[in-house]
Amino acid sequence: MTTLSTALPEDWRDGHFALRAEGPDGPMALALARGAAFDMTPAFGTVSAWLNSDQPLEAIPARGAPIALDIPGLLAGEGPHRLLAPFDLQALKACGVTYARSMLERVIEERCRGDASQAEAVRAEVRGIIGDDIASLRPGSPEAMALKENLVARGWWSQYLEVGIGPDAEIFTKAQPLSAVPSGARVGIHPGSSWNNPEPEAVLAIDARGRILGATLGNDVNLRDVEGRSALLLGRAKDNNAACALGPAIRLFDEGFTLEDVRAAGITLTIEGPDGFRLEESGRVGAISRDPTEIVDQLINPHHQYPDGAALFLGTPFSPAADRDAPGMGFTHHVGDVVCIASPRLGALVNTVDRTDACPPWRFGIGALMANLAKRGLPHA
Repeated sequence: MTTLSTALPEDWRDGHFALRAEGPDGPMALALARGAAFDMTPAFGTVSAWLNSDQPLEAIPARGAPIALDIPGLLAGEGPHRLLAPFDLQALKACGVTYARSMLERVIEERCRGDASQAEAVRAEVRGIIGDDIASLRPGSPEAMALKENLVARGWWSQYLEVGIGPDAEIFTKAQPLSAVPSGARVGIHPGSSWNNPEPEAVLAIDARGRILGATLGNDVNLRDVEGRSALLLGRAKDNNAACALGPAIRLFDEGFTLEDVRAAGITLTIEGPDGFRLEESGRVGAISRDPTEIVDQLINPHHQYPDGAALFLGTPFSPAADRDAPGMGFTHHVGDVVCIASPRLGALVNTVDRTDACPPWRFGIGALMANLAKRGLPHA
């Protein structure tokens, strides 16, 4: 179970965080400011409204109500409050193929048509033709466009290479507002999938004006066989019950934590299975092919608006390929896998894998939240 010592970063008492919890009367928007807890719900109602205010950091002491919060109990799943994913009304958006490794794996899925048994042979073929130096290409650059022309001529162009090295980033809807699960919850894998994996990512918190306010950790759970059959099945591969995990809290930017710290962050993925399987890998956010600010500019601009703000998964530097069930079959989840996604300045997101139909169903949507806030006499519009 996630505990205080593992869920929040070691320096959490020096930072500012936004989080949500289920209280006795309903959801609460909470702030941690240098170790002190504040209830932001009376002033704003939602985390979205709070983060969309002019000065979210200054609002913590000015408009927040000090609260005696059992933080260790909250993060350990004990006590009167239950941890929720830190976003509420924000759009849950995600980027794909923003890292060379994941881009190549998407090409492999596409060439395999979702058949994991072909992955090893296709992986060798793809690397032989495309190579590994593709990571140094700047998307949309003349060099990238020259590579595109060469690949098209050889019959090797791919929709994944288009968004990986072309001018336009892949940005899609990962899940619906309020549907994400928090650290400590179960994450869902559709039982019809036999080739799937976690996608550990840094996730930006963005307000309606496009300001990047902070970051957290996310798991963009993916069904590789489904997406590999057709990119048009992306929604079926990505947006399933309990298949989006976020948390444990949004670390807000302040004088001690900035976007540069996100760029420099390392992320560790650990998977421990009930069959004794263990995998541990590390990746760097800074290995991303597009700067986070460029992706945010493509997300929010005069052509696209998100009035409640957005959570933006930046893409994953991971694509677990270690054989698990049989040689050449690569990695896939088993029910009971414990997935830990950790970063020193952001904490740890820990979830246990289960079937989508065995995870608790999502019942509390926007209408329920608005009705709850109205009943409590709290801001809800």
